[in-house]
Amino acid sequence: MTALAIRRNVLQVPLIAAMLLCTMAATRPALAHEAGHETTTPVMKQDIPEAKGRHVFMITVAYEPGQASEPHRHPGSIFAYVLDGEVESQLDGQPARVYKAGEAWYEPPGAKHLVSRNASSTKPAKLLVYGIAEGNMPVKLPLDAR
Repeated sequence: MTALAIRRNVLQVPLIAAMLLCTMAATRPALAHEAGHETTTPVMKQDIPEAKGRHVFMITVAYEPGQASEPHRHPGSIFAYVLDGEVESQLDGQPARVYKAGEAWYEPPGAKHLVSRNASSTKPAKLLVYGIAEGNMPVKLPLDAR
């Protein structure tokens, strides 16, 4: 093998590694429930004419049996309604509570959401979340994000 061929092969290794990493990242959402993360699905997003720069959104949050969200906070107001199953939720300074299908709760902007999980280890659970957000802020932020 010539020096040129060896050099060409060595230069291809980073390219192949980068392609592999991109492929793995692209398949991650499909495997999210296997990693223990909830599945969120957008339902709608609508600008609010009377509150310039703000919009409302609706998403569903699905938990496989035993799944939980990482502790987090929301930049805007959140209204959660349990569609199916049972979800345990706890905000900072409040006791944990299990909400059943048909029950709902409110989270004020910036509240620390310490626990959000499927209360069942055998049945799935699903929430409908309605929220108010400003600009392009994400729906959920890790607790350490400012």
